[in-house]
Amino acid sequence: MTRLMLLDGNGLIYRGYYALIQTPLTTSKGELVNAVFGFTNIVLRAIQDVKPDAVAIAFDLGKPTFRHERFEEYKATRQRMPDELRDQFPKVREVVAALGFPVYEQEGFEADDVIATLVGQAEAAGLETTIVTGDLDMLQLVTDRTRLVVSLRGGVANTVVYDRARIDERWGLRPDQMLDYKALKGDTTDNIPGVPGVGEKTAAKLVATFGGVDALYERIDEVTPEKLRPVLLEAKERVLASRDLQRLVRDVPVELDVEAARMGEYDRDAVVRLFREYEFRTLIDRLPPLAGETAAEAVVRTREAAGEVGDARAPGAAPGT
Repeated sequence: MTRLMLLDGNGLIYRGYYALIQTPLTTSKGELVNAVFGFTNIVLRAIQDVKPDAVAIAFDLGKPTFRHERFEEYKATRQRMPDELRDQFPKVREVVAALGFPVYEQEGFEADDVIATLVGQAEAAGLETTIVTGDLDMLQLVTDRTRLVVSLRGGVANTVVYDRARIDERWGLRPDQMLDYKALKGDTTDNIPGVPGVGEKTAAKLVATFGGVDALYERIDEVTPEKLRPVLLEAKERVLASRDLQRLVRDVPVELDVEAARMGEYDRDAVVRLFREYEFRTLIDRLPPLAGETAAEAVVRTREAAGEVGDARAPGAAPGT
């Protein structure tokens, strides 16, 4: 079975940036590259772990989407993107282009919607899909053929794999119930309100007990403790709207091209040039093999192409640290 890996571009850039924000990496020329390094590190680790046959990436376009039109306060509490992070996005796109990953993006939609659409197409084609992201928003997409690899805070190597069993283990819920769970709990990251006083445990218990939000409100008289009933009723319209807002769109006008995403067909020389420029010495040996190469052959040939490469480091740190 063909293994497809879909990358949440913006989510991984943010995760890479904030994983290294305490010790921001700069080149010998003083150029900040922590987001680029963090992103590339996460992606190369994911390739090593997942061993995909094909890789594609989705980006947000940085413009308002239909969710902003529907809910004016959507993501309104998020801090403005730091200029030093914004300036690194073009560099990340250079790395993505050199690695040969096809890019999917669509105005009016988020990268999550684009990925949801690609997942549907991949499943219809019989592919096994791994989504690599920096948050849990796409848990609703998990199926027997699709799983989520989430890069956590605290380091680019810190990840959790969510399949159906892992979701059940953590929340006692099915992937399709995660929308109802988040609608009750709310999402402070996206500024989506939940029900006052309903946290993770209560939300999970309510959804597990009643099966979902619709059944919960149909059987509101069965909710315990009783004092929770009027709170839930007062928030009903908000809960239903939140659920709809967080439901990913699966018919974005994009078309998955598996052949264009095949591994082993990237421009190694272009990647090496970028790694030399950004002084990513520690990432050189982790570049994936080209078609027909073994992993050992890839390391030798990449080192030959790279020659001497500097090592981006935290300000004030000695070379090699």
